[in-house]
Amino acid sequence: MAKRAFEDKLTELDAVSSLPAEEALPALQKALKSPNNYLVAKAAEIVRRLPLKELTPDLVAAFDRFFVDAEKRDPQCWAKNAISRALAEFEYEDSTVFLRGLRHIQMEPVWGGRSDTAGTLRSICAHALVGCRELREPELLGLLIELFRDKDNTVRAEAVRAIAQVGSEAASLLLRLRATVGNDEPEVLANCFAGVLAMEGTAAIAWVCQFLQHEDEIAGEAALALGQTRSSEVLDALRKAFAEHRDPWFGGVLLSAIALTRGEEAFDFLLELVREESRSAADAISAIWNAVPPTEVRERLETAVRETGNERLGHVLRNLQGT
Repeated sequence: MAKRAFEDKLTELDAVSSLPAEEALPALQKALKSPNNYLVAKAAEIVRRLPLKELTPDLVAAFDRFFVDAEKRDPQCWAKNAISRALAEFEYEDSTVFLRGLRHIQMEPVWGGRSDTAGTLRSICAHALVGCRELREPELLGLLIELFRDKDNTVRAEAVRAIAQVGSEAASLLLRLRATVGNDEPEVLANCFAGVLAMEGTAAIAWVCQFLQHEDEIAGEAALALGQTRSSEVLDALRKAFAEHRDPWFGGVLLSAIALTRGEEAFDFLLELVREESRSAADAISAIWNAVPPTEVRERLETAVRETGNERLGHVLRNLQGT
């Protein structure tokens, strides 16, 4: 009977999601008071999509409620995650709400022990705090730096992205420092590289290029971050690194980064590697294709492969085409 009642409430919420906002409001307000975390999560998501900012006080009340006996009342943090996303998107600026989420750790049973399920919540709240204008920049950056010690690698990576959102000189220097002293976390460092490049532009290219020297996973993340900037200065740096590379894997990453710049000169360089049937021709084909280039470039690639008469290269391209 309880299962049937739960399913009926889900069906009702599905119906509410297609109503005009003013008609959906009463039902969503009621759903946010439910003791069931899944129903509240679903209601909060609908509130966010509509959007119904007038239900912000109801979202805050529900958020607070699910911190009480959190492991039992909100397993997997479903309700708190959905509510914090809605509040963040509504540009809610009371930092005390997001600070509570930022510091929340929720240990739940898993096979072989217990695991923290609140990492996503901490990440959402880190980004939301950037929009809380009541926080002075030094205070905000101090709060985000605390997440560098988080046991969840994803939270550490999102903390870097949140600092990059601050966009100041101090924020950029913090990410440079994090990248310099933390050389064991490629995902986190990738966000450092991307953040510094976004904040400083071409002035940061030389700094990021320093990380290319070791031709390891971190160097690969640096190369891909450079490729995303799509500047002529980056293309020159990546081509120079490719000319000097020793590791075949890293050479392939550099070609992918070159393709990501998406410039005509970059595609010409990669196509020439194919025409020459160089040792890196197969990697060049993959780099071009995976960059989702314009139709004209795809046609030039198909022509270049065909004219080589190289069956191995033809097989590489056909696999990418799914033929």
